[in-house]
Amino acid sequence: MTEDGQKMTEDEQKRQISKSDPQVSLTFDALLKKHRKEKKDLQNQITGMKKQASKSKRKQINNRCIELEEKLKLDHEQELKNWKVANNMIDENDEDDNDNYTEITPEKLIEQLSLSQDPSPEKTSSKNDNYAALPQPTRRRNRQREKLAKREAEIQRIKEEARKEAYEQPDLKKIEQETLEKIYEIKSLKQVDIKPDGHCLFASILDQLKLRHSNVQHPYCFPQTYTKNTHINDLDVYDLRSLAACHIREHSNDFTPYLFDESTMSLKDVNQYTKSLEETACWGGDVELMALSNIFQCCIAIISSGKSTIIINEDKFKSMNPELKLVYYKHSYALGEHYNSLHDI
Repeated sequence: MTEDGQKMTEDEQKRQISKSDPQVSLTFDALLKKHRKEKKDLQNQITGMKKQASKSKRKQINNRCIELEEKLKLDHEQELKNWKVANNMIDENDEDDNDNYTEITPEKLIEQLSLSQDPSPEKTSSKNDNYAALPQPTRRRNRQREKLAKREAEIQRIKEEARKEAYEQPDLKKIEQETLEKIYEIKSLKQVDIKPDGHCLFASILDQLKLRHSNVQHPYCFPQTYTKNTHINDLDVYDLRSLAACHIREHSNDFTPYLFDESTMSLKDVNQYTKSLEETACWGGDVELMALSNIFQCCIAIISSGKSTIIINEDKFKSMNPELKLVYYKHSYALGEHYNSLHDI
């Protein structure tokens, strides 16, 4: 076939495409806009089909959705190819037919536009206009990465706010220690550190008994059910726990009002409470201080920061055996509340 004959064949092909496919008369930008709309419409259609699908027909509907997506993809590829042929954007040596046709992307069209255009200076402006008319490829958003980045930014914001809040908060430990140091100075006292192991209240009382009760004027009131050591020098923290437990059981009516459990909004069982007191290292508090004050017939003074000194059984034992002196810490120890013993200077 001659070159003229080949040219006529190509012209006939263009005319045939122009008649069969009205899309070739569109601009490239309009064609892509049409494709985007058709994809969006199909996605809406698929979403509606899946929502209305019953469980028994779900697989059939999914297969139908895949077929519709594949058909639309093939239609768009064919329209793009026809547009290229009709608009002189097929290379002379391009022998691919419909069966060998690969997806035509905007990037490939841009490349062919650059080859087909005359690079002479007077046509530079026209070439730039063509580039501007073609849609630029965009990188697909990585929504998972964006979500992780947003979460990390939120975590950093919370950490920064926490650091700022911690910086602006008063140093409660420092305030507590400075306040107590002033009280020690006024009252001529010094603290003796007690091990913070859960027994600190009983260890502080034991230290005070050995310090201040070497000679007592009034005999102690030991519980009738207590059968262990009774001499001060022989006592240990476990003996003091047993003493307090026995006294509470023998005078349960006096202590029941103090055994209210706020977490359960009910009264604690006296037997269970005293069993835990004797057999574990649970912290002691006001109940145990009152019991020990009754046993040793003396007041117990508790100094703390920000509060007036609390004196257990002040009216009852003011003129009895020497007063025991403790200090209560709320913020200075990592394990929480703590008692130390106080000695006179």
